[in-house]
Amino acid sequence: MSGRGHRFFEDYDGLVGFGLDRPTDEATLKVYLQRFSRDDLLAAIIPRLSDQELEQVFDLLSRLLVRHLSKDEYEELFLD
Repeated sequence: MSGRGHRFFEDYDGLVGFGLDRPTDEATLKVYLQRFSRDDLLAAIIPRLSDQELEQVFDLLSRLLVRHLSKDEYEELFLD
């Protein structure tokens, strides 16, 4: 169960910025996604999203999961 946490943003001490290089971009995206998925932030932002924005976020995440994970990876990593 240790793989379920959001430890990266707590332990990362590198640059958070986008556009410098691929490793920094990947690290920045990890930080953003982990911070974004905090319960308190989601509780604040989701009610403010329009129906279209809700659909866009859902569609983007769904497309990325389908495109980049096998069925087994999806079941193991996403469905848990």
